[in-house]
Amino acid sequence: MSPDEAKKKILPVEGERNILITSALPYVNNVPHLGNIVGSVLSADVFARYARARGYNTLYVCGTDEYGTATETKAIEENITPQQLCDKYYALHSDVYKWFQISFDHFGRTPTQQQTDIAQDIFNKLYKNGYLEEKTTTQPYCETHKSFLADRFVEGECPLCHYEDARGDQCDKCGHLLDPLELINPRCKLDRATPVPRETKHVYLCLDKLQPLEEEWFKRSSEEGKWSSNGIQITSSWLKEGLHPRGITRDLKWGTAVPLEGYEKKVMYVWFDACIGYVSITATYTEEWEKWWRNPEQVKLYQFMGKDNVPFHTVVFPCSQIGTKDKWTMLNTISTTEYLNYEKGKFSKSRNIGVFGNNAKDTGIPADVWRYYLLSHRPETGDSEFEWDGFIAANNNELLNNLGNFVNRVIKFVNSKIYDSKIPDYTKFSDPYFDEHKKKVNEVLKKYIDELENVKIKAALMTTMIMSSLGNTLLQDNKLDNKLATEQPERCAAVVGLALSHIHLLASLIQPYMPATTDLILQQLNTTFLIIPDLWEAKSLPVGHTIGKAVYLFSKIKPEKEQEWREQFGGDEARKAKEEKAAKAAAKRAEKERKKAKKAAAKIGEGVESAEKGGQGEQPVSGTVVEEVMDGVKQVSLQTP
Repeated sequence: MSPDEAKKKILPVEGERNILITSALPYVNNVPHLGNIVGSVLSADVFARYARARGYNTLYVCGTDEYGTATETKAIEENITPQQLCDKYYALHSDVYKWFQISFDHFGRTPTQQQTDIAQDIFNKLYKNGYLEEKTTTQPYCETHKSFLADRFVEGECPLCHYEDARGDQCDKCGHLLDPLELINPRCKLDRATPVPRETKHVYLCLDKLQPLEEEWFKRSSEEGKWSSNGIQITSSWLKEGLHPRGITRDLKWGTAVPLEGYEKKVMYVWFDACIGYVSITATYTEEWEKWWRNPEQVKLYQFMGKDNVPFHTVVFPCSQIGTKDKWTMLNTISTTEYLNYEKGKFSKSRNIGVFGNNAKDTGIPADVWRYYLLSHRPETGDSEFEWDGFIAANNNELLNNLGNFVNRVIKFVNSKIYDSKIPDYTKFSDPYFDEHKKKVNEVLKKYIDELENVKIKAALMTTMIMSSLGNTLLQDNKLDNKLATEQPERCAAVVGLALSHIHLLASLIQPYMPATTDLILQQLNTTFLIIPDLWEAKSLPVGHTIGKAVYLFSKIKPEKEQEWREQFGGDEARKAKEEKAAKAAAKRAEKERKKAKKAAAKIGEGVESAEKGGQGEQPVSGTVVEEVMDGVKQVSLQTP
């Protein structure tokens, strides 16, 4: 690495506030859905953008989690190698996060030499310090391809509900967790051979020995870092039950090699070394990674994830760090979410239910609208729902009518002939109302900062929209229009100057949530980003400054899109129901046309008969009666010469 390249890397700065941010490493055997996105990378992105907007020295790292059983299984299903599978999904994930404008400083991968070196170093120190032990267990073994089988490599009949395609770890039909040796008529996923039980040795992390040190750390960190409630509850539950030794090796090929004699055909369990991925990914970003990860005095670590990942970040990984007896930057604040459901149900890739990362772009709705809706429905204290009617309402009523209306109204007014896009002298007029407005803005600003300092992401977004509403109130109370400009020009100039400065501040506050919208506002203001201040003084834009042209920030979504999207993303069953509904409607129309044609034919027949009889003295109609069958209905017509 050249000196110039090294200078570009973000490293902790002594005396500054140094923030290290990670989000749960997305697993690469599938496409992330909206719940995955808001629970980890998007939430972390908001906090990272906020930290930068406050001027904090911030590093946000993430990457794909690529080792483990699920990758091997998926690769077999797609008839490719695990490496090919990971390459495919790494590119897919990268594209999804790029479209959502996730501002990683580095988005890496786990299968690297740095991962091997750091994970093996931690393993060796745990072994040396007496925190690892060997245990003999019984596992299914395939005699055909001479290998022990991970749980997911065994399939068979569920002993509980008798579903014939249950996996060795769980039955997809009844949902019960299983042991592969419990399956009826078990078979190897690779070659369909019948596995046999055989003893094998594995290494276990002695979490029970580390529990006293873990409890001491947990109490201190959760209080100082103000952990989210579910993070505290889940960790407390594990500790209350008592920690037990946990296996950290597996009989697989795709994983980090175990640096222990006799374990040449085994790898580290993915949930032991996945969290080490945060460290190794940082190491692929900078050779000076230890300045971030071995610097607890100067670095605060914030981690974002769904609640199912909590124990590995608050128990397993911290115990691994503690057990090395090295100095580590350890978790300061954990921010976790519950589940985001889809239209009163669950996201399902196999059944095509719900919006997945690559689908959002296909709707034609900008990423900022998706970001806003997801973050406003972030499942912080309980599960939340993604619903299409709410999505459309959020765009039309909250973004367009509140935020969009405020910005557009002011910019268009300054673009008009009254000011010709130049900021008037707003310093000549004073009024207690304006002082009161500044006071209210600063109260809301303080609330916003307090909320995000405590990682209250959804609350701070609502506070941002209150800030926008304050701007609309400013315009309404002062009746900003041509009449005000004509009759009270100095007051009008003061309102305009204050409103433009308000918009400049608002652009900074919404940037963590809607970065593209902020860029569009700054373009219209013809100015640069304003670092979020502790106190707003309403003087960021100078008198005489020329602003850009007004552009709409948001577009209205038509109400009929709700049903269209609901059918499009409702899964195979919804599409089948739609097709059946369409078929019934077509059949109904055909029946209606058939009856109509039959009635018309009857009338023609009556006319022909009347004509043949002379119609009460009328002259008979000369011609030939022609009968033909059309669409199953006899059609009668009279052809005249």
